[in-house]
Amino acid sequence: MVFYFTSTSTNPPTELYMGADKHENEELIRWGWPEDVWFHVDNLSSAHVYVRLQPNQTIEDLPEDLITDCVQLVKYNSISGNKQNNIDVVYTMWSNLKKTPGMEVGQVAFHKDKDVKKVRVEKRINEIINRLNKTKVERNIDLREMREERDRKERAAKREEERKQRELEKEEAKKREELNKLKSYDSLMKTENMTSNLDCGYDSDDFM
Repeated sequence: MVFYFTSTSTNPPTELYMGADKHENEELIRWGWPEDVWFHVDNLSSAHVYVRLQPNQTIEDLPEDLITDCVQLVKYNSISGNKQNNIDVVYTMWSNLKKTPGMEVGQVAFHKDKDVKKVRVEKRINEIINRLNKTKVERNIDLREMREERDRKERAAKREEERKQRELEKEEAKKREELNKLKSYDSLMKTENMTSNLDCGYDSDDFM
């Protein structure tokens, strides 16, 4: 079970999602997308909240208001963090999450600590939480199938791009060949490269 929320802090609205429990969080970690940004309360147990980047968007492009929605949702869904003020929420790309043998269910580390961003959350903002909770829906989805479908589409798009690139290269090669032929023809037609009867020593007046 995955919980979905709609953030209206962006136009168009942005979908946020999180696992229902630590076991669902484990599935989200396993079958996340390279475009996913992961949020969690730092050093405390909390929900794992994700937002999916749009094409050509980077983590640096996330609007401040959207980040605020995510960190507030994470704080609210932390048993300890929800009761505390001045906590930190960390976020990073899904691809930076690391699972090692022996880790507990839902627990993660990072490949690169320098790629982890941190936000200080002074207190819970009920207005934001109420707005997000009004959009909350539960969905039973196959996370693995969704990821595999995403990968299939990416591979198909890559093949199509490679096909277009090959066609472009062929067209450019054809144009270069035609241009070289034209240059060769122009060279043959230059005056200094042309011959006449006189050049060949043939004079019609000498013919009897």
